[in-house]
Amino acid sequence: MTTPRFGRLLTAMVTPFTPDRELDLDRAQDLAVRLLDQGNEGLIVCGTTGESPTVFYPQKLELFRAVLDAVGGRAPVVANAGDNCTADSVEFARKVQDLGVDAIMAVVPYYNKPPQEGLYQHFRSIAEAVDLPVILYNIPGRCVINMTAETTLRLAHDCENIVAVKEASGDLGQVAQIIAGAPDGFEVLSGDDEMTLPMMGLGATGVISVVAHVACAQFKEMIESQAAGDHTRALRLHLELLPLMKALFMTANPIMVKDALRLVGFPVGGVRLPLVDATPEQSAELERIMRHAGILPV
Repeated sequence: MTTPRFGRLLTAMVTPFTPDRELDLDRAQDLAVRLLDQGNEGLIVCGTTGESPTVFYPQKLELFRAVLDAVGGRAPVVANAGDNCTADSVEFARKVQDLGVDAIMAVVPYYNKPPQEGLYQHFRSIAEAVDLPVILYNIPGRCVINMTAETTLRLAHDCENIVAVKEASGDLGQVAQIIAGAPDGFEVLSGDDEMTLPMMGLGATGVISVVAHVACAQFKEMIESQAAGDHTRALRLHLELLPLMKALFMTANPIMVKDALRLVGFPVGGVRLPLVDATPEQSAELERIMRHAGILPV
């Protein structure tokens, strides 16, 4: 298993909003510090869990600056800079680089449905525009198309600063193919909490997590146990956390993880339309599962 560049446990942090759904930069800073204090090793800012589709470029830059100021170099800060327009992504990545982030993440272009050659040229254009490490993000459930192992490996071999992929395809065969063919130092990170254990079994280095917002200690112990070869303990911890991992995705992410933060006494506001806040029934079910998992007192 490759030594992780950014750590084994990175969290895709939510974006806090005020009651009128404006950016709450003070709360974002508090959340960033809280996540690191609890054991997270790095932060992904304004990714899917950070509601990137409804946080526009100027607000993203404000958010990146705020998190960088709060973190103060304690841990890597990775800014989500990718979009479904290559020219916009390149321009924005350059602006983000100037802020001093440690890396950028870029998602497979959504809605356009580009062919694999288009994906290759898109990501290569972004990588060549910056001097920062780049993390690819493959999530066909949201982007409609899957970036194949062949395209990921082509980028990994051709672009020195493309250093990792966040794989949320759910295809363990594809994950294994990428790991087997990757150049030295290239990392595969799980993009799905539930898939972290089996993906690490294949050689993935860690995860970009959602559940670590509220169960960091338990999840980190699972990851470290797996990395250390204590697979029995890792499996036990995985099974204990599995109902919570599923509950956080009972509806569109990040609706439930924001509700989970409210339940643990660290409210971060609601979500922006077209997402809507959790229903009372969803909140009650999440609370039940969190109590059973030991996250909330029984």
